[in-house]
Amino acid sequence: MIIWVFFLIFNGQMNNFILINYLTNNMTERMSTYDLSDLDIEILKKLSTDGRFSLRQIAKALGNKSPVTIKNHLENLETNGIIVDYGAKINFERLGYEVVAIIEVTISKGKMFEVEEEIANNPNVFAVYDITGTYDALILAKFKTREELSKMIKQIHKSPNVERTNTHFVLNTIKESSSFVDLIGKEREKK
Repeated sequence: MIIWVFFLIFNGQMNNFILINYLTNNMTERMSTYDLSDLDIEILKKLSTDGRFSLRQIAKALGNKSPVTIKNHLENLETNGIIVDYGAKINFERLGYEVVAIIEVTISKGKMFEVEEEIANNPNVFAVYDITGTYDALILAKFKTREELSKMIKQIHKSPNVERTNTHFVLNTIKESSSFVDLIGKEREKK
């Protein structure tokens, strides 16, 4: 399915005509949510604590369930895009990446995706978000030194489509997690 969205951008006068082409295989599938079973939630909790658990270990920890049942649930979670990848949790500070920066970027109209993709290609960048508010993009990045951060900011400013940036240093990390399994369980309890 192809959806064409046309925007006229006015800045005192009509400056640009932007054509955005959204391609999607199935719009309803993309917009729908997935209902997790209690067993799905327990499997996700187990994997979020240690992704190296075997099917047998998960089955035993969840009350001697069948490993085949666990395998079926895992395959279903993967097929439905709930589990998208498996990986290690890395302590970047132990590797010397002690400088964490949050960078807000204002981008020229109509060039947001190009600039964001260019920034995302930097290996120090671990997240790029489109945001609302004064700035257009929010960048999260880790560096070994302030000099590395300075070089990246200067590189961003070389882009003719970047209007300005605002950089924040993270002083202390109180919480940093990609696991929202407890939130899912909490939402389920409300029902």
